[in-house]
Amino acid sequence: MTRPYGRRTKKKVNQILQGPLRMDALNQLELIPDEQLIGHLFSHFYVNDELIKFRSITAMGELGLRLATRQMEKARILMRRIMWNLNDESGGIGWGSCEAMGQILSKCPELAMEFKSILFSYLDPKGNFLEHEALQRGVLWGIGTYLKAAPKDLNKTIEGLIFSHLHSFDPIKRCYAVRALLNADNFNYCIVPEHIMTDPEEIDIFTDWNFIKTRISDIAHTWDAKKVIA
Repeated sequence: MTRPYGRRTKKKVNQILQGPLRMDALNQLELIPDEQLIGHLFSHFYVNDELIKFRSITAMGELGLRLATRQMEKARILMRRIMWNLNDESGGIGWGSCEAMGQILSKCPELAMEFKSILFSYLDPKGNFLEHEALQRGVLWGIGTYLKAAPKDLNKTIEGLIFSHLHSFDPIKRCYAVRALLNADNFNYCIVPEHIMTDPEEIDIFTDWNFIKTRISDIAHTWDAKKVIA
């Protein structure tokens, strides 16, 4: 049974995530004890509102950094919990988990040293490949977020796998693949398929604290797009 204070805190977290200003919301969330906040942010990974889901992922990145700064082992436990959510034995699907991994690792190089290879492996058929289409979107998003902080960590294997998603029938995966390559400073007009340069699909893509609508081709043609889609 959920305790009354738990329900109140969950409602408070939801109200904060509804707020229009990123820093105000993150500052308010920081006032909630970390042990309580973790569970409530996880629960918001599963809501139908994509905006609230991505905002909770953003907040989880800040929480992961706080834990790593104060007590690294607690941050490791958080990372293992995220990984467990992606395990078939967990009984769940793992919505938002890869995105949260990328967000946390982009904030904390120490954790990245330990866990980046696991994040990359979720894209690799020879690794811990996630077959679920929606989870593949999350992997591309998470890797793209991490590569913005550490572009030199893009190896040839992951580069090739990201490029392969430029041919996906799923426009969101095509968009997230472009985002990942841009964030890694590895977007080459001479190599990227022509259909990406003319791709008319419009995608709602999360940036900072809100969604913006943009065409994939517009992202591909904008070298400075990192400022828009980070």
